[in-house]
Amino acid sequence: MLKIKVETIIKPTEDPVKVRKAVENVFTGEILVTNIGDGYKKVEGFSTRLESLSALYNLIRIEQIIPAARSYLLKGTKGNTIRFMIHKQAAYMRKISFVDSDRESPLGAIKFTIESQDPMRIIDWLTPTKYKHGE
Repeated sequence: MLKIKVETIIKPTEDPVKVRKAVENVFTGEILVTNIGDGYKKVEGFSTRLESLSALYNLIRIEQIIPAARSYLLKGTKGNTIRFMIHKQAAYMRKISFVDSDRESPLGAIKFTIESQDPMRIIDWLTPTKYKHGE
């Protein structure tokens, strides 16, 4: 069973519409926004469909960063779970920039958690080792 969760925090100084758009630029599953207090909100996306990662799939190819993306995905894999983060502001601009911590993205990162019985299948789909431009 595939479970995909995407999450980020909207800080009081951020535009909630722009943050939601940043998430939508990399994830097409169900997205919920909830208040968590003191002007902060949480954006969470959920899906059980691989297709919800198609925007991420396409951006990785457009930017020609398959090897780097694969490295981040492999580094973030433990057991049946893949975890990685991308820069929130870059995602808003339809760019992919992987980060190692929230501190690398001044307004916080977009965090992905993917659970799968076969995480390598997900990694190979998103970032194949053999890729022809245009695929």
